[in-house]
Amino acid sequence: MALLFKSNIDRADWWRSELGKYIPDLEVRIWPDIGDPDEIKYALCWKMPHGELAKLKNLRAVYSLGAGVDHLLADPDFPRHLPFSRVVDPNLTGRMTEYVVQHVLNHHRFCHAYDAQQRAHVWKEHFAPFASERKVGILGMGELGGGAAEALSFLKFDVAGWSRSEKKIDGVESFFGDDQLDAFLARSEILVCLLPLTPHTKNILNADLFAKLPKEAGIINAGRGPHLAEEDLIPALDSGQLSAATLDVFHVEPMAEDHPFWDHPKIRITPHVASISDPASVARLVAENIIRTEKGEELLHAVDVEKGY
Repeated sequence: MALLFKSNIDRADWWRSELGKYIPDLEVRIWPDIGDPDEIKYALCWKMPHGELAKLKNLRAVYSLGAGVDHLLADPDFPRHLPFSRVVDPNLTGRMTEYVVQHVLNHHRFCHAYDAQQRAHVWKEHFAPFASERKVGILGMGELGGGAAEALSFLKFDVAGWSRSEKKIDGVESFFGDDQLDAFLARSEILVCLLPLTPHTKNILNADLFAKLPKEAGIINAGRGPHLAEEDLIPALDSGQLSAATLDVFHVEPMAEDHPFWDHPKIRITPHVASISDPASVARLVAENIIRTEKGEELLHAVDVEKGY
């Protein structure tokens, strides 16, 4: 029984070792050295080259090596008829929660302004309101967004979440559907994007959306790079409509050395490190789904390919 592994960020030997603990006879083949493609029954992938999965004629299931699946669904030849799952893991959620809490606090306490003042040798105080008086909005209330919302609510922030359908979390105001998006934006002084990337959400962070936020709002994008219409960000920052932006994801990664985001004083950049899959915790889930596939059972955390998540 062979599994194809493809990732440009993970050490394949870790995954081979961890998966072997649960399915000792599983042969993990590392892309591009896959041997006989007809022997591969499963694929665990991150950013697989387009068209390659369709060549695996005996493939029985595909597992995304992360919470997002847009990197696979963007392939026009992706075998959409196969069982398909994504990672839902407490450690992945926990890491994202840490990132969101860290940067919400940075925005709340004017850390971007203090960084600029330090470089300019300027001593100037900025007084933040109490957390309970700071309105934080989270776009996307799935596993990652829900975890971040709960943590921020615990810290007494005034938290609201928006999603396609209603999500109920204690201490978090729920907005849902297109009809409620504008009301959600109007109260979001710090906006966090953790949406899945779909045709509906591509470029959702654009000039029109920024104009619906309170003046001097801050944004944090830890979802996907194409959520942001990049050409709209700097004008919104320079006009003062946005006070600052924290970006972990980009249209092209690594970002070009001459990209204007690098040197903008109101933009903080992290290199797609908000959260990563951990082999020790995720291998158990992947192994369970392989066993389920062998038994003809439904996958855990199955993806609806029409919805894109």
